[in-house]
Amino acid sequence: MKKIILLICLITAFNSYSQNEEKDKKAIQKVLKAQRIAWSKNNIEEFMEGYWKSDSLKFYGANGITYGWDATLERYQKAYPTKDHTGTLSFRINDISKISEDSYYVLGEFHLKREVGNADGIFMLIFKKINDEWKIIADTSC
Repeated sequence: MKKIILLICLITAFNSYSQNEEKDKKAIQKVLKAQRIAWSKNNIEEFMEGYWKSDSLKFYGANGITYGWDATLERYQKAYPTKDHTGTLSFRINDISKISEDSYYVLGEFHLKREVGNADGIFMLIFKKINDEWKIIADTSC
């Protein structure tokens, strides 16, 4: 009888863990969807809402590391000054994996369809739950 009770407890705990992980992944995908929509409307400030608004934010791209939310926003604004440059964004998410209780990494591909020439690349994002919201704390894109 004790073995059956233990088994039931283990199954219940595993199901709860799996449900929480799926809930987290859906919340992260919601952030990415909002970013995709904002970008495609040429609204970089709204796109940046998915990032941690902190001097500790890190963006690592072809030109090296950019530190901080403000500097990352400025980087995006310089690199994508008009709607012709931002174009229409789409993602292919290849993996979302849990790192710890409050953080995940996301591996994916981005595709920009735009007037000044299409662009494609890959990314790895680190999401952390901060004040009950999922935020990107590190972004490696190229």
